[in-house]
Amino acid sequence: MAEVTFAEGTGLLGGADLLVWIVLAIGAALLVGNLLAIFRPPERPKGEDLERAPVARSVVMAAIGAVAALWALASLLS
Repeated sequence: MAEVTFAEGTGLLGGADLLVWIVLAIGAALLVGNLLAIFRPPERPKGEDLERAPVARSVVMAAIGAVAALWALASLLS
């Protein structure tokens, strides 16, 4: 069975940077997912789906994801 390790001196599961890692993952997912929705729309929309993603909303969400991912990356590297 795998042993659970805590960060030294913090008592936190996953370490003191766990929140930063989560922000990095969510920000990167927002960025990549929204860019893919813009540049690779589905070949055949299902049911009442839109043919293309709303470009303005997707760009704004991708920008938010980029800011979050960059902030988290800078926090991890500093």
